[in-house]
Amino acid sequence: MPTMSVKQATELLRGAGIPVTLQRVEITRLLLSGPVHLSADQVFSGIRASVPATSRATVYNTLKLFREKNLVRELIVDPERVVYDSNTAPHYHLYNAESGQLTDVSAEELQVVGMPSLPPGLELEEVDVIIRVRKRD
Repeated sequence: MPTMSVKQATELLRGAGIPVTLQRVEITRLLLSGPVHLSADQVFSGIRASVPATSRATVYNTLKLFREKNLVRELIVDPERVVYDSNTAPHYHLYNAESGQLTDVSAEELQVVGMPSLPPGLELEEVDVIIRVRKRD
């Protein structure tokens, strides 16, 4: 259940330069009320509860816009699973391959030492680290 108010969501969208619509407000409330890792399908299901007329295309387009405006990070957990992370501060992830649960790992808990030399004309955008775990046999 979203804890962010409609007013807070509206202000956040305006502050990011995003035109306000009912669907965007509700997606904002769903994604940014607290730390979450949701797939587009989970966002779609969640938003349909409050705004039933929302299309799947609206959800995908809004997630793309939020990613472009740095409101969420897109994480490709595996080739068949992409989730949207409401925590955009530098951090890493622990992925339970059996349950599919994704947990944040603070940047202080893991140090990435050194960066590769980049080809001319390129700059580092970000580093994604996903630590995959499973139960011992």
